[in-house]
Amino acid sequence: MKLLNILIILILLGCGSNEKVDYKWLIPKDYPKPQVPQDNPMSEAKIKLGRYLFYDKNLSANQKQSCASCHKQEKAFSESLAVSVGSTGQSHRRNALALVNVAYNKTLTWAHPSLDSIERQILLPMFGETPVEMGITGHENEILSRFNTEQYQVMFDEAFDNKNINFDKINKALSSFVRRLTSFNSPFDRYAYAMEDSALSASQIRGMDLFFSEKLECHHCHGGFNFTQSTTHEKQLLDRRPFHNTGLYNIDGKGSYPINDIGLNEITLEQRDMGAFRAPTLRNIALTAPYMHDGSILTLDEVIEHYAAGGKTSNQLTKNIYISPFVKGFELNNKEKSDLIAFLNALTDESFISDPKLSNPFN
Repeated sequence: MKLLNILIILILLGCGSNEKVDYKWLIPKDYPKPQVPQDNPMSEAKIKLGRYLFYDKNLSANQKQSCASCHKQEKAFSESLAVSVGSTGQSHRRNALALVNVAYNKTLTWAHPSLDSIERQILLPMFGETPVEMGITGHENEILSRFNTEQYQVMFDEAFDNKNINFDKINKALSSFVRRLTSFNSPFDRYAYAMEDSALSASQIRGMDLFFSEKLECHHCHGGFNFTQSTTHEKQLLDRRPFHNTGLYNIDGKGSYPINDIGLNEITLEQRDMGAFRAPTLRNIALTAPYMHDGSILTLDEVIEHYAAGGKTSNQLTKNIYISPFVKGFELNNKEKSDLIAFLNALTDESFISDPKLSNPFN
């Protein structure tokens, strides 16, 4: 289903009012605040409603899946499958991205430059038909009726100042909850920003030095406080074009990807975008295996081996003309690789995956 059609459906289903409120972000002192749409200001009431909706299987047409089915808290709101499976059992092409600090993302999804707001992105799993995820299209009235309960009426009233339930409000509440998923309490954060010298081990510090070195070049695509080039906030609005061909495939010896998923090229139709995908955040990366857009690499050790090799090579005497200039290959001994993986593990925020305020409210 085209995005334009989905937007039209949303408008026809009704718009909810919004209240102006002050919201206190759970982010470190002096960090820039995320950008928030003017028509969907953050509020605790909206976040609470969004949390219930996020975990409620009544939001899918057949009541078999919720948003949390593919975005599990213990996995940093990702999942362990290579590619997601929708509520009707249809396998998707891509791996479910972790919902970590999504409020700071310049673009959403793996390879779509125009999906630059959470509100627009959430429409796809809700109403999309190719592939089907929640399967709402064609079942709108039935699904809305499931939320016409006393508990939900109270929550909608608290969030939007009236009890009328529609998909515009559902979308805005879900978006508010997803924006609330901030994670800044890893050992790295405590070392780098809270100045706790003991927060990182000697091995992790050596791995950090490797990560930020020009030898490995990791930080060029996974830099900044959110460990991704795809970042925007109130003080940084520049689009840094965070899509890269990492040499994961090399079908023709020149860097082409399988025809069923050619990345950004599918949207822009520009050949330079062949196999280009967004560099995701590395925060909580140790929890989000398998890796890459199609879940084709199983472990962090294998990810490092992939980049050490400079991506997939070919026996043909041809050059990968699409691969990122930062994927050049490098050599690491076993100790250095162990140190680098130790550092990546230091990006895990245990408080994020155990926060009861983010957990399933129905348990």
